[in-house]
Amino acid sequence: MGELRSVRNGAATVVYRAEGEGPPVMVIASTGRGTEEFGPLSRCLVGRGFRVLRPEPRGIGGSTGPMDGVSFHDFADDFAAVIRAEGGGPAIVAGHAYGNWIARTIAADHPDLVRGVVLVAAGARNMPKELSATIDVIADPAAPEERRLAGLRLAFFAAGSDPRPWLDGWHAEVTASQRAARGRSGESWRTAGSVPVLDLQAAADPFRPPESRDELRAEFGDRLTVQAIAGASHALPAEKPDAVADAIAGWAACLPA
Repeated sequence: MGELRSVRNGAATVVYRAEGEGPPVMVIASTGRGTEEFGPLSRCLVGRGFRVLRPEPRGIGGSTGPMDGVSFHDFADDFAAVIRAEGGGPAIVAGHAYGNWIARTIAADHPDLVRGVVLVAAGARNMPKELSATIDVIADPAAPEERRLAGLRLAFFAAGSDPRPWLDGWHAEVTASQRAARGRSGESWRTAGSVPVLDLQAAADPFRPPESRDELRAEFGDRLTVQAIAGASHALPAEKPDAVADAIAGWAACLPA
């Protein structure tokens, strides 16, 4: 499980887990979720020689701070404080789904702290609108369980994966705060600064249809590496932790020291 730590960022307190020894890798959760589900991925990364940092977003796992009137830049500052508390990196920052936006913001706002960015199951620029509505159903504990499971199978899990663990772990207030932050964040975060970027896709992810596989090339140019993992959907790091760890480790081995 790693060691539980905390760090302050102004009015915010960020709780995080740290485990392993080696170059730091920070893993950032998706919309309305915490990092508990990254336990298997964390162990895989530790086994490949990394120190893994799992910060909880405001409103989850003891992390606190203003939830209204905030932007991606506030969330990025929270997680940058974790990297500084752990020695200043530079770290590889891996953001799952919504978390990829925050990972990119950290790299743009705090370039000295970031060695590279991994976009883990990042959605396409133009995602099907019905998928956002599906998330609202999945995250509603009052909705019928079978309907929620159907939504998880549609939006998050590939055939053969068990979606039941994701019936829990949704935080409505965090989701609302994170979605509202998007409109206050501008566009400067999109560039991920000037660091290398791994676009790690799930081959069965409805948020990233095949025609969008190479759409980030125009933004990142030769900084971008694209890799797709078969047999996984939008819950990629939970479905295929070994494959995700292998991809990150292989890509990291080619980064400048």
